[in-house]
Amino acid sequence: MSAEDSFADAHKGEVVASIAYVNGRRDREVPIDEVGQHITRYNSQPQGQPPGMLWIGLRNPTPELLARITGELGACGKNQEEMLEPHRRPKIIDYGNMVLIVTITVEVEAERPIFGETQLLIGDGFLVTVRRGATAAHSPLRERLEASPDLLKRGSDYVASEVLDWLVDRYVAAAGKIESVVEGAEQKLLIRGAKDTDIRRLYRQRRDLLRIHTVVSPMAEICRRLARVEMSAVDEHARPYFGEVADRVLRVDELFNALRESLAFAFEASLMIGQAAQNDTTRKLASWAAILAVPTAIAGIYGMNFKFMPELESPWGYPITLGVIASICSVLYWRFRKSGWL
Repeated sequence: MSAEDSFADAHKGEVVASIAYVNGRRDREVPIDEVGQHITRYNSQPQGQPPGMLWIGLRNPTPELLARITGELGACGKNQEEMLEPHRRPKIIDYGNMVLIVTITVEVEAERPIFGETQLLIGDGFLVTVRRGATAAHSPLRERLEASPDLLKRGSDYVASEVLDWLVDRYVAAAGKIESVVEGAEQKLLIRGAKDTDIRRLYRQRRDLLRIHTVVSPMAEICRRLARVEMSAVDEHARPYFGEVADRVLRVDELFNALRESLAFAFEASLMIGQAAQNDTTRKLASWAAILAVPTAIAGIYGMNFKFMPELESPWGYPITLGVIASICSVLYWRFRKSGWL
């Protein structure tokens, strides 16, 4: 076994696809050790030949594999270093002959967001997609584009816009899952009020939504730049597609912001409901305290054991005193009940 074969076998699981397309149709699979030769043949083709594109898909590649492929494609040293570094925010870098786009993916599992990274390297006749931590593969998108050769033959820049649009679809799917979580949290807060565990969970959910906003919102500006700024790796006919992706990113970002505000409104509503219940309890306690103060005061007066007291010697004194207490308490109870305190 040669060194090239051993290298390809060692990194076989990291290369999801390395396919050459001619005129929008799948031509052949290009081995990693032939990437440089394929690009050289593509650049040496005379004008008028059917357009071709090489689409390389990588998943969690090792630095050796990524450096090997980018070097075969003619990427500069800074480009290779940038693709090897992990990123927490989206970014775009124009290297003249290539454009590197870094996106942050969002998936939701067990009601918590999981962040990954997808890099797109756009060049003349090739597109490299690198996934790290992203659970969703690009196979469905590749199959859809292969079913429409007229779309695929437009070039790597157009395919890159489709990949970005597909990532926005993943944002929408994540927003749908988080929306159900937010609705459940709203129902709990409005029905039983805010408890300590609910407040901690609410803080975590709002923090997750804020993190999603910080990774989604820059994508709109990146797509706007691809749509407006002239770049050698992006054809002018592909720019409008990036503009449409930017509009979708803005709408999704607004959805995440709306979910975050919904949690804030639900929390405020639960606090107001709790305050109203507390005020109602306070009014009831005050009402019963006022009612019980009447028999307490009268009994206290008679309990001082003075010699001359009203109705002290009368046989009807005790029933009359109890009747007066019951009458006053009944009137007070009626008044408090009428005013809504009881």
